[in-house]
Amino acid sequence: MIQVLIDNPLLLLFLVSALGYLLGQVRFFGTSLGIAAVLFVGLFFGALDPALKLPEIIYLLGLVLFVYTVGLSSGAGFFASLRRDGLRYNIFGLSMLLFAAGLVVAIYYALRLTPAVSAGLFAGALTNTPALASVLDGIRTSSAPEVVERLINQPVVGYSIAYPVGFIGMIIAISVAQRTWRVDPVRETETLRAFGMSGDRLLNHTIEVTRPEAEGRSARDLLAATQADVVIGRVKRGEEMTLASGDTTLAVGDLVSVIGSEESIAAFEAALGQRSTVELPLDRTEFDYRRIFVSNPDVVGIPLRRLDVRARVDAMITRVRRGDMDLLPHGDTVLELGDRVRVLTRRERLDEVTRFFGDSYRSLSEIDILSFTLGLALGLLVGLIPIPLPGGVTLKLGNAGGPLVVSLILGALRRTGPIVWILPYSANLTLRQVGLVMFLAGVGTRSGYAFVQTLTGGGGLILFAAGAVVTLSMAALTLVVGYKLLKIPTGLLMGILSGIQTNPGVLAYAQQEAKNDLPAIGYATVYPMATIAKIILAQLILVSLR
Repeated sequence: MIQVLIDNPLLLLFLVSALGYLLGQVRFFGTSLGIAAVLFVGLFFGALDPALKLPEIIYLLGLVLFVYTVGLSSGAGFFASLRRDGLRYNIFGLSMLLFAAGLVVAIYYALRLTPAVSAGLFAGALTNTPALASVLDGIRTSSAPEVVERLINQPVVGYSIAYPVGFIGMIIAISVAQRTWRVDPVRETETLRAFGMSGDRLLNHTIEVTRPEAEGRSARDLLAATQADVVIGRVKRGEEMTLASGDTTLAVGDLVSVIGSEESIAAFEAALGQRSTVELPLDRTEFDYRRIFVSNPDVVGIPLRRLDVRARVDAMITRVRRGDMDLLPHGDTVLELGDRVRVLTRRERLDEVTRFFGDSYRSLSEIDILSFTLGLALGLLVGLIPIPLPGGVTLKLGNAGGPLVVSLILGALRRTGPIVWILPYSANLTLRQVGLVMFLAGVGTRSGYAFVQTLTGGGGLILFAAGAVVTLSMAALTLVVGYKLLKIPTGLLMGILSGIQTNPGVLAYAQQEAKNDLPAIGYATVYPMATIAKIILAQLILVSLR
C-alpha cells in the first residue's frame, strides 16, 4: 500500500485530505483542530517512509491560492482598520509579535536550536501557516539544492510540535481572563454599538408620523437628528405610496416603513410618532421586493451613492446579505459578487431590476480567470523583488508574502476600470480551503519522517515546552497590557488576540465566551497586519540567525 501511494501522489493527496478533515471534526475538551488536522495526518503518512511525500508544486500552489484569497477578502477591512482606533490596535498587535519574535531568538540561544527550527517554532507557536510557508519558500529560493534537502524539513518540525500548544494555550488564556475579570455584558454591548454594529437582527416596522415637529422635515434631516441607523423604505400618504429618498418630506399622518434593529427603530420612532398596526411591507400591490444575487460585475466595487440604483432602475436596496450576515446599506456601502440584495421597486420593474444586478447562480460559481491569474502573477512578481535590510541582509516576500500584499491592495481597490479583482464570496472560501488543504498535506507528507526522528531523538518535548513558553507569554502580556493599560474592552481584546494569533478557531472560542460580535471586530482589525508581520518576522528570524 505504501508503494501504491508513492507511485500515485494524487491518491496520497486526497487520502490525507479526507482523513485530515475527519480528524479535524473530532472534539477534544470542547475544541477541535479543524483543517489543521490535515497537517498531522500528512506527518503520519510521511513518517511511514521517507519517499512517501507529495511533489513540491502541490504545496506551493496551495500556498499561493490560500494567501491570495485571504488577502482579497481582508483588503478593504485592513485599510479601513487603520482609521480611528484601528491604527492603535495594529501598533499594539505588532508590538506583541515583536515580543514573541524576541522570545524565540532568546530560546534559540538558550537551547542552541537551528535557525530553521527557530523560525518554524515561531510560526507554530503563533499558529500561522503563511509564516511557515514563507520560511520554506525562503530556504528553497536562497539555498543550494543540497542545503535545501537538509534544511527544508526543520521548520515544519518546529511548527508542527509547537502548533497544538499554540492553539490550546490561547484558549486557556482567554478562558482564564474571562473568568478572572468577570466581564460586564452591558459595557460590552455598549462598546459593540459604538462600532456601529449590533448582534440584533434587522426588522421592518411601520411608523405613523404623529409628532408636529416632524412635519415638513426631510428624511435626511430626521435621520441626522436622531442618529438612528435605519433605512426608510416607503412612505404612504393617504392612498399614495412612494419610495423614500433623503429628500422625501414627511407630514403628520404619513406611514413610514423603517428597516433596522429594534433599538434603532425605537429611536427613530420617538422622533416621528408611534408604531402603526398597519404593516406596509405586506402591501405588495404597487411596490414589491425580491432578494437578488449580485452577479453583474458592472455593479460591483462601486459605492451605492455612485451606483445610484434609484435613478437607474427606480429601485432601492433595503438590505445586503453577505455570507450569513444582514447589513444595512449606506451611501459608502460597496457590493461584492455573491451578495444578496433585498430590493424594493414597482412590481412591473422587478424583472428589469433583477437583470441589473445579475441574479445568476452560474456566474457566481465561476471566477474571472483574467483578473484572478493576473492578480496572482503580480503577487508572485512582487514576491521576487529583493528588499535590502541593514547589515547586508536581503529579504524577499516570496510566494507567501508577495501574493498577500498584492491581494490586500487589490481587495481594497475591488476593481480597476473593467477588471473586477474580488471573487464571489463562495468561490473565495472554496479556493481558500482547497489551497490550505493542498499546502498542509504537502508540507506534512514532506516532513513526516524528520518529525518522527525529532520526537524519538528526545528533542520533541523541549520544542513543545519552548512553544508553550512563547504562546502563553505572548497571550498573557497581550491580555494584561490590553485590559489594564490600554483599557480595551474584553470582548474586543479577545478578538485582537485571536487576530494576532491569526487563528479562526481561537476566534470561534472567543465569540462563544463573549456572546457578541466584538471579538470578530477585533480579529478583522489586526488579522491582515499580523499575517504580513509574521511572514516578515519569520523570515527575519531565519536570515538573521544564520
